[in-house]
Amino acid sequence: MRRTVASAETLGPQHPAWQAAETLWIDQFRPEGSDHRPRTRLRLLHDNQAVHGLFQVEDRYVRCVHQTYGDPVFRDSCVEFFVQPKPGLGYFNFEFNCGGAFLCNYITDETRVADGFRQFVRLGADAVAEVRVAASLPPRVEPEIAEPVSWWLAFVVPVRVLERHVGPVGALAGQEWRANAFKCGSGTSHPHWAAWSPVDALNFHLPRCFGEITFEALLSPGQRAGLDERQIQASS
Repeated sequence: MRRTVASAETLGPQHPAWQAAETLWIDQFRPEGSDHRPRTRLRLLHDNQAVHGLFQVEDRYVRCVHQTYGDPVFRDSCVEFFVQPKPGLGYFNFEFNCGGAFLCNYITDETRVADGFRQFVRLGADAVAEVRVAASLPPRVEPEIAEPVSWWLAFVVPVRVLERHVGPVGALAGQEWRANAFKCGSGTSHPHWAAWSPVDALNFHLPRCFGEITFEALLSPGQRAGLDERQIQASS
């Protein structure tokens, strides 16, 4: 991951920091989906105090009707970032629809039960207020856009939000986390489910299928643009 001092609101796709950021291609599609195969990538940055992400999607059949935190945004045109900062502890599921609404839980037992998972905590209002999200599409897209459309979503997750559940994380440089990233749209006319690191069932909540992301610190030409960059390497 590369470090930047910019915010989610200003760190759009054209920001030069993203050009050298690690790219995760979300192209492992489940066969249960339709023939729609949106081209989706996630780029990651960090600043030792937060994780920054930029999803870029070349899509069709785009729909977005959920606008409140905690809504089932995965039914809309949706991108997701799951991350497990510490081995043996739980993981966070950040799920964003294309309009910028999101949900997130800290999940310690992903076994499915009637109300969600066997053991989980929904991130509260204080945490939600600290997570920043910017999206290129409006909060509501209805009726569905069937024509080709490109859209992006950027997010910033402060490390302190994660530390409330997993304890002190410390400096990110040199750490290795487990993670996965997804694209879905179960409530659109062309449902689809895609992952960066392949899942072996139609279920994104499979920590055993997560890949690895490694935080590295290095000097780079980006510093000439006022950026203190941090490299992240990823392997699925």
